[in-house]
Amino acid sequence: MANSGLPNHRHIVVHGAGQIITKPDMAKITFEVSSVQDDALAAKKEVDKRVNALLNGLDKFNVNNDNVSASSLLTEPHVNYTDEGLEVIAGYVATRTLKVTLSELAQMNEFIDFALSVGINEIEDIKLLSIHSSALKNQATTLAVEDAKTKGAALANAFGANLGKIYSINSSNSSSRYGYSVYSNVERIEVTGSKIDADELAPGRYLQATINFSASITVVFDLEVE
Repeated sequence: MANSGLPNHRHIVVHGAGQIITKPDMAKITFEVSSVQDDALAAKKEVDKRVNALLNGLDKFNVNNDNVSASSLLTEPHVNYTDEGLEVIAGYVATRTLKVTLSELAQMNEFIDFALSVGINEIEDIKLLSIHSSALKNQATTLAVEDAKTKGAALANAFGANLGKIYSINSSNSSSRYGYSVYSNVERIEVTGSKIDADELAPGRYLQATINFSASITVVFDLEVE
């Protein structure tokens, strides 16, 4: 027991856990736009044109500048390989990554259709989020604390003892993950290649997304024995 962080008198170590499952109400979408042209300047201008077209249409989706971030423009040679494995420079490619936070989740499909229509090449990632994430994490921690108290009291009573004062509490571990529950009618979005017509996206069925906020805590209680 030496240097273990546990008391020398009677005690009980209890692990508590709690979780909150909710539906997302916002999304962070990561796009990539790229263009291959004969020279780097032409590729840059084409990428700038597409990015500006996307930015000019954000007001329709109630997205302000604070909810948009764009990476620096990257230009590099576009390399092809011959049958003999030799490198051949076939123009230059310009690439830029955009991240847009959409506060109205119901507009997600329409917004992605719009992005594709102005020449955004690729959807790299869609993260479903909740505007209440901080409060939900706190709720999960509260549930973990109550779970530890309940378990501790039940175990102590089962052995003819009473739960005493708290001796120590470790830092709470919290996490969030995304899952899916029942089916709902949401359009499936598939993007392949460098060009796609939004009207050709095949309708599909997605599972309804959920966010799971979980927390765990370890508590050491004193045990009171008559």
